[in-house]
Amino acid sequence: MTGEPGKSEQPNAATGNELARVAKRSAADAEAALRQYEQDEQRLASEQPDAIREKPLATVQNTSSEYRGPDRQSGVSRQSFKLRQPINTWLAVGLGIISVLFFLGLWWFLTRGEVSEYRIVSPATLPSPAETFEAFEDLWFDRKLTQNTWVTIRRVTIGFALAAFIGIPMGVMAGCFAPVRALLAPVVIFGRNIPLAALVPLTFFMFGIGEGQKVMFIFIACVAFVISDATTAIMEVSEKYVDTAFTLGANRWQTIVKVLFPLALPSIINSLRLLFGLAFGYIMLAESIRLGSEVGGLGNLINVSQKRGLREDIYLIIIIIPVIALAIDRALYWIQRQLFPYRYGSAGILNDLVRAVAGQWDDLKTGMFRPVPPFDQLVIENPNETGVKLD
Repeated sequence: MTGEPGKSEQPNAATGNELARVAKRSAADAEAALRQYEQDEQRLASEQPDAIREKPLATVQNTSSEYRGPDRQSGVSRQSFKLRQPINTWLAVGLGIISVLFFLGLWWFLTRGEVSEYRIVSPATLPSPAETFEAFEDLWFDRKLTQNTWVTIRRVTIGFALAAFIGIPMGVMAGCFAPVRALLAPVVIFGRNIPLAALVPLTFFMFGIGEGQKVMFIFIACVAFVISDATTAIMEVSEKYVDTAFTLGANRWQTIVKVLFPLALPSIINSLRLLFGLAFGYIMLAESIRLGSEVGGLGNLINVSQKRGLREDIYLIIIIIPVIALAIDRALYWIQRQLFPYRYGSAGILNDLVRAVAGQWDDLKTGMFRPVPPFDQLVIENPNETGVKLD
C-alpha cells in the first residue's frame, strides 16, 4: 500500500500490533487536522463581515466605492437588514406569526358575512375559517384522521429510508469516481425530470395497488434526487482535505470513509431533510386509490372529500399536512444540529454518542482482526521453521 501519495515506509521489524496502532493514530490525526481546517474556515467566515469595521478610517474611505451596503449609505446601523445576516430567533418567530395572522385575516376578509351572496368569494369555492374549523370534529372522529395520518407518515418514512439507503452510497461513489458518475448520469437525469403523475399508473402495473405500491412510488420519486445531492456534496469537499489525508498516510478507501464522507455528511443530511418534506407531498398522488378495507391515508381522504363535496375537510387536511411536515422537519433539524455541533454550534449530544460507538467498534475490530503488514514488510523470524531459504 505504498503507492498512495504521502505513504510512509514502516520499519522492516514492525509487528502487526504496531502497525494497527500507527494506522489508528494516523486516522485520528487526519480527523483532527480536517476538523481544525473546517473550524478555521468557519471562524474566518464569521469574522469577515466585521473586517471592514476593523480597518483604519482611510482604508474604509478608499473602499467606499466597493462597499455600498445600506448601513454605509444612510450612516444608520440597521442590524435587522444587513445583507445575508441572521436575525434574532424571537424576531424570526414573531415575523412568522405575523405572516400567519396576515393570511388568516385575508382569508376571513374574503369570506366574511353570513349571506353567501354578499361574500367576496363564494362559500362553494372557499368556506370561512369558522366553517372550516367546525368540521374538524367530524374529520377527527368519524373519518379517522389520526389513523390516516399515521399510515401516510409510515409509507413516506419507509419509502424515503429505502431511497436514502440505496441513493447515498451510489451518490458517494459517483462523487468520488468519474466513471461511476458518468454511468449514473442518465438514470439521475431521467429520474429527476420524469413527471410524478406518470409514475402512478406505472407503479400500479408493477406493484399492484396495495401498500407496496405506495412505498415504491416514494422510492422511485426520491432516489434520483438523493443520488444527485449526495454526489454534489462529495464533489464540493475541498481537495486540500484529500491531500492532507494522503500526506498523513491514508489510502484511497480510508480517504473516502474517514474524510470525504464525514465532511459531506452535513450537506447530505440537510438535503435529506428537505427532500423528506417533498416526499410527504408526493404521497398524496399514490394514495389516490385504496385497496379493499385498508386505511387510505391523507391523500385518500382528500380524494373522497372531493367526490363528496366536503370542501371544509379538504382545506383542513391541506392545513394539517404542512403542520405535520413542519413538526417532522424541526425534529430532523434538531437531530442534524446534534450530529454536527462544529457547524451549528449545538451541544452535540448525538455526535458524542456516535463517536463513542465508533470508538468501541474500532477497538473491537482491531482485537478481532489482526492487521497484516504489506508484503514488502513481512519478516520471517525463523526461516528454518518455514523451509524457506533466504539469500
